[in-house]
Amino acid sequence: MSLKYKLGITKPFPCNYLPGQEERLLVAVDSSLHDSEHYGWLMQQGFRRSGNEIYRPHCIACQACQSLRVLVKNFIPSKSQKRLLKRNQLFTVVISEQIKPSYYPLYEQYINIIHSDGSMFPASEQQFQSFTLNDITEQCYIEIWHNELLISVAVTDKIPDGLSAVYTFYHPDYRKYGLGVFSILKQIEMAADLEYQFLYLGYQIAQCNKMNYKDRYNPHQILVENQWQTVNK
Repeated sequence: MSLKYKLGITKPFPCNYLPGQEERLLVAVDSSLHDSEHYGWLMQQGFRRSGNEIYRPHCIACQACQSLRVLVKNFIPSKSQKRLLKRNQLFTVVISEQIKPSYYPLYEQYINIIHSDGSMFPASEQQFQSFTLNDITEQCYIEIWHNELLISVAVTDKIPDGLSAVYTFYHPDYRKYGLGVFSILKQIEMAADLEYQFLYLGYQIAQCNKMNYKDRYNPHQILVENQWQTVNK
């Protein structure tokens, strides 16, 4: 694939993950890159998207963000993940191709109660649409139901070689059920059913408690100096 594409670099700004650090982003501004095929290729180079913006960390003196993808065909759940799957058998999983009006109230509850100390507080419709709507690639929504109550939604991108976990939000009363982990396990199952190679989980940041959980799905690969390296803990 040709590499003659236009990219931009943002000015440094305060890092959302590491206190006292600054971050900057490499942004795929070329509109010809904004389709599913090119986006899949960019994800192989460590990019992600937020809405219709495709970006990759491009910090001067920090390499803390590591792109991580699960090797779907070889994935083996850990003992704790197996226990979680068994415990959550009372829930029903539904795959939706359409966003539903019931999603935003659940998202609003999630942000305003669970993440009231975070950068996304308070929740807003505009913020919600920034990751649930895009013109780049297809999405699906992995719903988790407890009887008639929607308790979790995992927003998931479809790309040529896999799925990409975009964002998961859930009912605050169900925190003890590990719905974030449960949703990732279900995304891995879905990717396997679709015969995809990978589930992309975004950036693993070892020094950040909110972003250092992604290497618990094995085997996985991390992108180091533009080379994917396989890890099996």
